[in-house]
Amino acid sequence: MLDKFYEHIGATSPVPVVIISVAIMLLAGFLGTRLTKLLKLPNVTAYILVGILLGPFCFDLVPEYVAEGMDFISDIALAFIAFSVGEYFRFSMLKKNGAKVVVITLFEALLASVLVFVLTFFILRLGLAFSIILAALASATAPASTMMTIRQTHARGDFVDTLFSVVALDDVVSLIAYSVAVSVALASLGNGFSASDVLLPIAWNIMMIAIGIGFGFLLKFLMAKRSTDNRLIVSIAFLFALCGIGAAVDVSPLLGCMAMGTVYINISNDDKLFKQLNYFSPPILLLFFVRSGLGFRLDALVSVENSLGGVPLLVIGVLYFFVRIAGKYLGAFAGCAIVKKPKEVRNYLGMALSPQAGVAIGLAVLGARVLGGEVGSMLQTIILSSSILYELIGPALAKLSLYLSGSYGKEPAETDEGAPAAPPPTREEEVALLKEQLCAIQKELSVKEYARSPEEEAFMEATVANEAPETSETSVGAEYNRKKFINKR
Repeated sequence: MLDKFYEHIGATSPVPVVIISVAIMLLAGFLGTRLTKLLKLPNVTAYILVGILLGPFCFDLVPEYVAEGMDFISDIALAFIAFSVGEYFRFSMLKKNGAKVVVITLFEALLASVLVFVLTFFILRLGLAFSIILAALASATAPASTMMTIRQTHARGDFVDTLFSVVALDDVVSLIAYSVAVSVALASLGNGFSASDVLLPIAWNIMMIAIGIGFGFLLKFLMAKRSTDNRLIVSIAFLFALCGIGAAVDVSPLLGCMAMGTVYINISNDDKLFKQLNYFSPPILLLFFVRSGLGFRLDALVSVENSLGGVPLLVIGVLYFFVRIAGKYLGAFAGCAIVKKPKEVRNYLGMALSPQAGVAIGLAVLGARVLGGEVGSMLQTIILSSSILYELIGPALAKLSLYLSGSYGKEPAETDEGAPAAPPPTREEEVALLKEQLCAIQKELSVKEYARSPEEEAFMEATVANEAPETSETSVGAEYNRKKFINKR
């Protein structure tokens, strides 16, 4: 649509075309979230759909060479995602919940992978490399829409606690499964299964984990008494360094970044850095998901002529969609049964684990590189198309599972030990709780506590500190600087 315009402004240099294309992607992604917000869907859904609309099969507003030149965005975005996953991998959480959550996570993640591998390799006979990578991607779960539903319904109880813990560990299992799958896929695409073909990629991944652990300790040392801007500079520099090292040895930086985040949160207990990075990363993640949508092969998905191993791509996508859901549900059911979770958790946990986006889409981009050519493009198309459907039905399934488990809307379910939950509060207790909530709201709305989110609060505190005089200031001076910053807003 804008071919002539791009050709005119890019006659001497491609820079204007790239800048305008990025601006279009950012603005269109923002406008797309206005619609999904009304529909109560995750922003990821809007970004992917916007990418498809901007791509060559709809309005063609972003040149293909610009999308191809932004390939590095995938590594950077995945570095941020993996680092944030590390925040939830707290050793205290594992000690508190014991081995039960680990067992449930392994069953729900790996059974989905096993069923997808059986379908693609043994039944559809699509080849080992394609089958094992697609199977590894099936283990990933996107917690965003599920978490959004929990916040909207104010659900609570053992079901919600278990769900939080499972989705925190799910991406860890997925990253490890993907790393192993890529090692096997690369070996199968070579000259057979030699020991070096299999062990070398695993060795590189172990090296990335070791570097990530070292960076985590170094990051803790460098974060002491740093201003917000320097904290962002140092942490982003480490993430970029891990991306560069991974690209140099041709392995994913995901495990290294996850290890760095895990080490940092456990030795520092500083979650403000993660909040600050989450406040910084949305434009990068937006570009990543929109770019993923640009690569969506709509014609390949619906055309009966496009097939893999003689099986139409649309058939593969539909079967993958339903088999993965079945694997997630059966795996969660089996895991809960083994660790003797209550029936309210056992019967409905798998329903809340169906969404798939985020890490899965990023890994699909990396997997497409490994497979290359049409096969890699088909892998990415299957994951993108199924992710859109998962994000559309995910919130509804999550809300249904929360209701059926008794986490909201009716009497709370029994606890993990089987004892009845606490009785409902009396009228006096409800009044006291309401007073506490009103006081908390008033405090949040006051000038002193103006920040509207933990991310904004973290930035506000650091900005006030930066604006304060170099010498030791009194509490009155600190409050003056804080109010001055608020007035600037």
